[in-house]
Amino acid sequence: MNKTNHGAGRLVDVAVVGGGGAGLSLVLALDHAARVSGRRPPSIALVDPVRRSGQDRTWCWWAPVDGQPAWIAPLIAHTWPTMRMVDGEGAAQTYDLAPLRYQMLRSADLYAAADAALERLGAIRITAAADSVTDGMPHAVVRAGGERIMAGWVFDSRPTAPSSPGSTSMLQHFRGWTVRFPQGSPPLDENVATLMDFSVPQPGRGVAFAYCLPLSADRALVEYTEFSPSVLDSGRYDEALRAYLRSTWGDLPYTVEAVEDGVIPMTDATFARRTGDRLFRLGTAGGATRASTGYTFSAMQRQAAQIAELLLDERLPLPPRPYPLRHRWMDAVLLRALDRGYVDGPRLFAGLFADHPSDRVVRFLDGTSTPADELAIMGSTPTPAMMRSALEDATARLGRLLRV
Repeated sequence: MNKTNHGAGRLVDVAVVGGGGAGLSLVLALDHAARVSGRRPPSIALVDPVRRSGQDRTWCWWAPVDGQPAWIAPLIAHTWPTMRMVDGEGAAQTYDLAPLRYQMLRSADLYAAADAALERLGAIRITAAADSVTDGMPHAVVRAGGERIMAGWVFDSRPTAPSSPGSTSMLQHFRGWTVRFPQGSPPLDENVATLMDFSVPQPGRGVAFAYCLPLSADRALVEYTEFSPSVLDSGRYDEALRAYLRSTWGDLPYTVEAVEDGVIPMTDATFARRTGDRLFRLGTAGGATRASTGYTFSAMQRQAAQIAELLLDERLPLPPRPYPLRHRWMDAVLLRALDRGYVDGPRLFAGLFADHPSDRVVRFLDGTSTPADELAIMGSTPTPAMMRSALEDATARLGRLLRV
């Protein structure tokens, strides 16, 4: 179906509401799958109040060396084959991530690639907020900026409330500085990413850690992150970053070249992937955020690839479940244990890497682990604390069922 005027509106096959990482990943997946296979792509309308460009965020994730979406591979800005972890006492350990690697994608590159894909696809762009999204047959209707878009399918990634409540809600909140040191010092190793440095002061509730992702011999993205119930005053992130830089590199001068902030929900609440006959949810709004870690990007790409194939085959494009149901249960138990203070967060995460092959732990954190991986990992966690959390979670779930 080609995009056409239809009465007082425009008719398209697909409306993408929200032009962030999830929506634009679907655009890139569709464009790539159509070009590679020679199949006709669907007509598209992208609805977002902002036409994004430039560098406003960074996505990082683990991936196999040769096993990532083809549309993402050219956009990767940096990769690290080795990770460094520092426990709460300051002891450091380095881990070879093979057969995986940690990698970075900058938003400026994703936005530019998506702009080119939208141009190739001949997409309609509505630079306005969606006033309403209404399900219907034979089309759903999106109203935005005085336009009426009638779509066969709508994929909506705007923030939304969960479809059913959970027991635990925390936030992963962070600030990152891209810093440059004097040339020649310190000797940053571009192949080693410090992913969790738990030597930073810990909050009264939750867990905190620092990242250091070297981009060159004298430049790095340094980030302070907390898993806790609420965000901090802005100045406290800066204080934490200054303290971390000072404790790690002493009085070595540095220049802050860029700043980025983020807040990611961590909750065992349920988010619906489908909200109507023709309405679907993407990204965090569709449950793609891993509740116990905050990782989202890999799940977004997996969903985008499968949705693209379903659309090109003219089948029901229901987003696949981002994580198995057993992962959702494990997330709920771990998140409760962290939130209630049943486990020492730094000791738990450092212990996982110390007790298991790094690729097993990474698969678990990223949501691609096998049942065998999970049994091994559960066997090395603090049994009394996790049993307490599991029993409380089961009681809470039963209580919610009885109230329905």
